[in-house]
Amino acid sequence: MTDLTLKSLFVDALDRFGSRPAVHYQGQTYSYGDIVTAANQLAHRLRQEGVGPGVSVALMMSNRPEYVVADQAILRCGAVKVALNDMLSASEIDYILRDSDARVAITDAGMLPVALRSAPPLLDLVIAIADPDECPDGVVPWSDALAGQPDTVPSVNPTPADIGLIVYTGGTTGLPKGVTHTQRNLTLNLFSHVMEMGLLDDEVLLLMSPLPHSAGFLLQAGMLKGARHFLETKFDPELVLQRIAADHVTFTFMVPTMIYRVLDRAGGRELDLGSLRTILYGAAPITRERLEQGLKVLGPVFMQLYGQSEAPNFITRLRREDHRLDPDGEHRLASCGQPATMTAVKVVDEDGQELPRGQVGEIAAYTPYTMVGYRGRPEQSAKTLRDGWLHTGDLGCMDADGYVYLLDRKNDMIITGGMNVYSTEVENVAATCPGVGQVAVVGIPHPDWGEAVVAFVVPDDTGAFDEAKLLAHCRTELARYKQPKAVRVVETLPTTVYGKLDKKALRAGWPGW
Repeated sequence: MTDLTLKSLFVDALDRFGSRPAVHYQGQTYSYGDIVTAANQLAHRLRQEGVGPGVSVALMMSNRPEYVVADQAILRCGAVKVALNDMLSASEIDYILRDSDARVAITDAGMLPVALRSAPPLLDLVIAIADPDECPDGVVPWSDALAGQPDTVPSVNPTPADIGLIVYTGGTTGLPKGVTHTQRNLTLNLFSHVMEMGLLDDEVLLLMSPLPHSAGFLLQAGMLKGARHFLETKFDPELVLQRIAADHVTFTFMVPTMIYRVLDRAGGRELDLGSLRTILYGAAPITRERLEQGLKVLGPVFMQLYGQSEAPNFITRLRREDHRLDPDGEHRLASCGQPATMTAVKVVDEDGQELPRGQVGEIAAYTPYTMVGYRGRPEQSAKTLRDGWLHTGDLGCMDADGYVYLLDRKNDMIITGGMNVYSTEVENVAATCPGVGQVAVVGIPHPDWGEAVVAFVVPDDTGAFDEAKLLAHCRTELARYKQPKAVRVVETLPTTVYGKLDKKALRAGWPGW
């Protein structure tokens, strides 16, 4: 590899694996050679449309082999990936396509109608993974996009400073922010993934969560090691157990809610789960009771990560050996671990000054793969990135051994089922529903989801408020995981002595599930 770009990294790496199985999906197996050939063909088609460094390409599809091919094709063009999942609402996708200045969309049949809303004048090309007879005029079927194209690597030379990824995350304004990463950032981030995941040459990964999120980074890391990947479109605890037993899965990624359901499904059954080496999880700590059960059923396989879109996945990690139930180590289960190998972490006050160990402040991280900024938002970028340090918005502390403990979220972000939800985004949508006078959205601890989105509503004096209509309105405007799980009508919203909305009081007053 001559420079730190995704193209130089993956072209050299994947050529080594040839006929080795790369992706298993719905009973079909695709070798590394299959993926490379299709990726090169698609890349040449994209190049014909002028796709190259600086050009944004939207990936709009569920987990499937074509996602892997398209991902590789984009990086072989040196272009900018904008990955969107099918849980987003049409209005969210439309905003992201416009904000990212996407010129091409590669979509499956399910998301094709949403892509067509923006094409033209926004999109120059829409490629659909669909039967040619199902594609409207102007839409290029996947098979046609690849047909007749060379299977060689296209001639284009991205630089380490070129943008390689824009990933969208919620924001305090209610509109998603485009987190931008350079080719250099992404290459170094993948080095970190390979190291921290501890991937071996015989790895078999089971990936069930959306590839546009954390799972996509894990997939890329696995491919660098020549791993096999079982892709699933949804989580099924019985299938997890079957895959581990029958297909000798060694590595999988889940949030604690998913782990709990797998353990419930396993029960007292006799299962051959000996191949499993790692369950990587994030979004929340695992409870002591469930860890005890997990260690008994699955063995010492647990590893926790903490990261953000601004520094993907690995700011800290809680290692397998840290998942201990003995008196000397049990307290660390409440932490998200120590800083990753390529990362420095400190706890700072409001002025950005480092605090002594044990004091509570904002978590700040320094990594070689921190974002370069938020697209088109210089003020927010400057507030988040100060002197090279990423100010995460998470409140916590660090113990004498460097273990980080997250205590609260400065920006009121909710994590439900492993997905990030910003309360202001939900509030802005709910406030447009007839009959809503005031609304506050908080995350309430939930035994399955970690946190559940709950809306507290003060109706206006029109008498038009209707809980069912509010939920229906949110279903139309928000991704499923962002929609409130419950609505509670209140007379007033509590405030602090400073006149600010007191969300802690709302959480404390929740009667329970």
